[in-house]
Amino acid sequence: MLGAIRVVQRNYRVWRKFKVASLVGNLGQPLLFLAAFGFGLSQQVPIMEGYTYLQFIAPGLAASAVMYSASFETTYGSYTRLATQSTFEGILATPITVEELALGEILWGASKGLLSGVIMLAALPLFGLMPSLWTIALLPLLFIEGILFAAAGLIMTALAANYEFFNYFISLIITPLFLFSGIFFTLTSLPDFTRSLLELLPLTPVVTVARMFCHGNISEPWILKIAATTLLAIIATWIASVLLRRRLIK
Repeated sequence: MLGAIRVVQRNYRVWRKFKVASLVGNLGQPLLFLAAFGFGLSQQVPIMEGYTYLQFIAPGLAASAVMYSASFETTYGSYTRLATQSTFEGILATPITVEELALGEILWGASKGLLSGVIMLAALPLFGLMPSLWTIALLPLLFIEGILFAAAGLIMTALAANYEFFNYFISLIITPLFLFSGIFFTLTSLPDFTRSLLELLPLTPVVTVARMFCHGNISEPWILKIAATTLLAIIATWIASVLLRRRLIK
């Protein structure tokens, strides 16, 4: 575990040099969606589940910011450290193990994801939304979500032959999760089969709990949703560690 913390510290020191550009890249899309969809469509879309459209989509966009930031860090960022800069080789020349390296990369990605989520939540009052006190309890879930998607990104890095490989990950996994996890529309209005299918997506329970906590309307079994996300994060972290070892140890 100490080795993983050292990896996080190393990545943080490098990130400080270009933190502004990094934050703009990770937060630009969610903030633009919040402004465009929230202010634009909120004038035309009726009340959704008791909320204005802006109130409805804002918590989900905060969750999506975590997903984008965490997964991008452990795809493009980690692959650069793996294949271009040979940083991983240098780290493994120290007493740090492959498992600690993988965990460190995932924790770093999750930390960046949490930071993006917190900034999105902090920006909500600028759009006229005041999150409830329950929002504080949402932060651990956002970090767990960050671990899940950082691990998913590292899995892709362990399998990637080049940067173009990540187009599959972004186009076939991240973008569909962004569009179909209940951020922009209510799942309760869908046919039972479609709703059940979309509820199985890994981002959906996070979006649901984020909406409940942000508005202080606790109505669903949120503990089960958090438990499911935690289990997926653990499994994904283990798979990422195994695949990265296979990639690095010939």
